[in-house]
Amino acid sequence: MNNFQFKNLFKNTRLLWNQLYLIIFLFLINIRINAQILPGADQIPLYLNQLKGKRVAIVANPSSNIGKVHLVDSLFSANVNIVKIFALEHGFRGDAANGEYINSNIDEKTQLPIISLYGKHSKPSGEDLKDIDLIIFDIQDVGVRFYTYLTSLHYVMEACAENAVSLLVMDRPNPNGYFIDGPVLDPKIKSMVGIHPIPVVHGMTLGELALMIKGEKWINKANELDLKVILIGNYNRNMAYNLPVPPSPNLPNSNSISLYPSLGLLEGTIMSMGRGTPYPFQCYGASWLNGFKDTFTPLNIKGKAINPPYNGKLCHGHIFTSEEINQIKKSQLINIELIIELYNKYQIDYDKTMKKGPFFREFLTLLIGNKDFQKQIEAGLSAEQIRNSWQPKLEEFKSKRQCYLLYP
Repeated sequence: MNNFQFKNLFKNTRLLWNQLYLIIFLFLINIRINAQILPGADQIPLYLNQLKGKRVAIVANPSSNIGKVHLVDSLFSANVNIVKIFALEHGFRGDAANGEYINSNIDEKTQLPIISLYGKHSKPSGEDLKDIDLIIFDIQDVGVRFYTYLTSLHYVMEACAENAVSLLVMDRPNPNGYFIDGPVLDPKIKSMVGIHPIPVVHGMTLGELALMIKGEKWINKANELDLKVILIGNYNRNMAYNLPVPPSPNLPNSNSISLYPSLGLLEGTIMSMGRGTPYPFQCYGASWLNGFKDTFTPLNIKGKAINPPYNGKLCHGHIFTSEEINQIKKSQLINIELIIELYNKYQIDYDKTMKKGPFFREFLTLLIGNKDFQKQIEAGLSAEQIRNSWQPKLEEFKSKRQCYLLYP
């Protein structure tokens, strides 16, 4: 082989490798793009034609985004005929604290009317829907029964069924969708923090739950509801998903969302879960607790906390570490051991120090969904014994949910 032939061979080999590298690079990029989770709202071609010629209302909050642009703003710019907006707990733009009354008003950016669906007016009325053909429901859930957005979906579905309005649910991933735990709700105990016979952590998306609500006829006129779900692209329930926007003011990050199924139950006690601090649902404590190195002081914070427990008082307690949170996630269980331990160790101290009110609040029954849980703790049952009492109905639920699942 002469020098010229060698140079040509080298050049051709280098071109071949460059082409091969480019092919591999594009293949890997394609895998990355295809593997990216796409919430229903992001997949505009799947639903935009369904909105043409329709008078549309949208149930939305700050999590209702297409990329970094709000769904309402995007569809408004696309000349979709949006007639009104329905706001849930925390408000349309997310500037209301937990439990704060939401007023109906006008959105400053779009000048669209906002109808509150939180408080006494939790279900759209016939008057609300008289000029509506279709409702879009696009809300980020966290997979916990007592998170009120699921109950709001229930009432919107029922109102749509009763008033011949179509419903389009933009599905979003469930960040706690990798496990199922907790007692199934006793049908006799219904409230805004629990209305369906499902466990505390159900392992389903709102789209799947919408199908279950309709299929199990948990709403009036279920068969008459025109329901469509825009599926999440490239998703399975075991995939980690960090929410791009906090779903509510007191769930600011993935740590709080992972701890919420467990620490949310502490709202049924006299403990603080860190509302009004930099660590909401990432800590617990109280002003009268002793023997803890961590401290925090709850404060009123506009849009986040109104008169939180122990407002303005230095609280002693525990702020969870990343390692502890990972251990709780790996267990795939609600950490009821914590509430049992706090009761067994500190309820006597509380009684002596505060001299008023019980350790448990009535709210605990609504959160957990049965009247047995508090009695079981007070009777000295272990976490294992309590969990065993849940199992028969929990297994029934797991079997029932199978036909409504949309993702592997």
